[in-house]
Amino acid sequence: MNKSQLIDALADRFEGSRKDAAHALDAVLDTITRQVAKGEKVAITGFGSFEKAVRNARWVRNPQTGERVKTKKKAVPKFSAGADLKNVVSGAKKLAPLPKPAKKAAAPAKKAAAAAAAPAKKAATTAAKKAAAPAKKAAATAKKAAPAKKAPAKKAPAKKAPAAKKAAPAKKAAPAKKAPAAKKAPAKKAPAKKAPAKKTAKKA
Repeated sequence: MNKSQLIDALADRFEGSRKDAAHALDAVLDTITRQVAKGEKVAITGFGSFEKAVRNARWVRNPQTGERVKTKKKAVPKFSAGADLKNVVSGAKKLAPLPKPAKKAAAPAKKAAAAAAAPAKKAATTAAKKAAAPAKKAAATAKKAAPAKKAPAKKAPAKKAPAAKKAAPAKKAAPAKKAPAAKKAPAKKAPAKKAPAKKTAKKA
């Protein structure tokens, strides 16, 4: 089992949260590492203890070449298994069964809590809306009463009218046809009436 698989196994105990399981594991390992590096002994009852051990310089044989090599003095981590761990591994002791994941048990409780909280949320929202209604009306009336500021009209740049197309040359009007002159009717000479000659005065 590698670290990722260990986190997956721990996630069942953290309500299925892999993130919480990884955080917990990293915190435990980091704390143990820091304490052992300082020279402190970290003992977990029943599981084992971690401590720093010093290995003196010695002669060792290289397994590939068979040559003898002298190693330097160095500090190494040492783990000593606890009594409970030894007994479980040997089979002398049985572990208690794992508790059921809390996620499944908590699911109905969460649903019930959500169902109970729903009416309260609705009541709160309706009350808030009712309380906000008069304020909105007052704001609307205030806006109506306040004279609206006339926004300065932006002068639109006058668009130059496209040059009018040159008018096609007007067609010459056809010369008007002269109507035939009306024939003059010959004037009828009225017979001049001869004025009756005045009677000469009676001879004296």
